[in-house]
Amino acid sequence: MTITLDIGNSDVVFGLYDTDSWQHIWRTPSLPMQPAAFYQRKLRLWLLEANLTLSQITQATISSVVPSLTATISEAVGDLFGIEPVVVGASLYAQLPVTVLRPQEIGTDLVANAVAAHTRFQQACVIVDFGTALTFTTVGGDGQILGVAIAPGLKTAIRSLFANTAQLPEVPIELPTSALGQNTVHAIQAGVVMGYEGLVRSMITRIRTELGGTCLAVATGGLSKAIPSLHNEFVDVVPSLTLDGIRLIGDYARR
Repeated sequence: MTITLDIGNSDVVFGLYDTDSWQHIWRTPSLPMQPAAFYQRKLRLWLLEANLTLSQITQATISSVVPSLTATISEAVGDLFGIEPVVVGASLYAQLPVTVLRPQEIGTDLVANAVAAHTRFQQACVIVDFGTALTFTTVGGDGQILGVAIAPGLKTAIRSLFANTAQLPEVPIELPTSALGQNTVHAIQAGVVMGYEGLVRSMITRIRTELGGTCLAVATGGLSKAIPSLHNEFVDVVPSLTLDGIRLIGDYARR
């Protein structure tokens, strides 16, 4: 089995891949102050609950956009399974089927999205990742990453309102039935969730216009299903797309 880790600003996602599918996907908050032993305990418990042994994990690949957690979790995985994990970074990009724009700047999760989408579709596409940030990564049919757009994520926007205003509560991410909010909760949902619906549609349209042709759109990320009315914009909604890309990068690195 291969264990694949996506270390994000909000969560660390662990995926176990075997027999051409994800057998288990676990998620825990990203806590940079915690030691390697903290994550090892979580992994041991998850594996025990799944009736799996440490020896069944033979490969590991890590993508991280939280530098302070990269070494900690690499240590946790390496010591627990007795293997050297592949850590996604600029030094590996020459081995990939995509051409990476500004290798030292682009997030490894966005590269993983591009690799997974290009491998799956083999044509121009934009990957919309609904995470802590809302990102749009566009990759051409030839595999070149053409550019990225970044906006605050849905939860980030709602938490910003909650943190910076005296009377506005933190609300669930749900699409209201009307743009005319009749109470505070619905008002925030109308402004943020419906606003993001328009943002996503507009960005996809602009990207397609700039490319001057057909461009598929695919959604991923923990909140990729939060706005069902957007699903007709996407050829597919694949919550595991980033994990797919990280796993593929690990495969290329080990060749």
